[in-house]
Amino acid sequence: MASHLFPEVVEDFEGHPPDLVPVLQRVQATYGYLSQESVSHISRWLRISENEIYGVATFFAQFRFTQPGEHVIKVCLGTACHVKGGEQILDVLQRRLDVQPGGATADGKYQLERVACLGCCALAPVLAIDEKIYGETSVLRVHRMLEERENREDA
Repeated sequence: MASHLFPEVVEDFEGHPPDLVPVLQRVQATYGYLSQESVSHISRWLRISENEIYGVATFFAQFRFTQPGEHVIKVCLGTACHVKGGEQILDVLQRRLDVQPGGATADGKYQLERVACLGCCALAPVLAIDEKIYGETSVLRVHRMLEERENREDA
């Protein structure tokens, strides 16, 4: 039995309840998040209640229920970054972009994440935009980076 909505997602599965976590992982890898629509279709396909699906999905930190932003900004809040101002950088980004950690901006351009460590402690405080690491950041540098990105996109 195959689902008509997600043929590329479910082609390797038989449609039994034990397929739930791998199906959720595949849906998220394919679409970037678990939409209400996808949860509804998975519920019908696997014959599992939506409540059970949300119970399982919210247990794991890997799953998200909102569409990710086009660019992901990760702010390190590990010990070195915290001591050198990581929280202030996160606060500035929250206010400047009007977004909470774990969410995306209203225009879908940025997603803001707080992370425990980016592995660049000697460069603290650190943030990453997409896969590019920015070390020794400051509030002023964060404002400049965002302005430069906005100017490039407007050009």
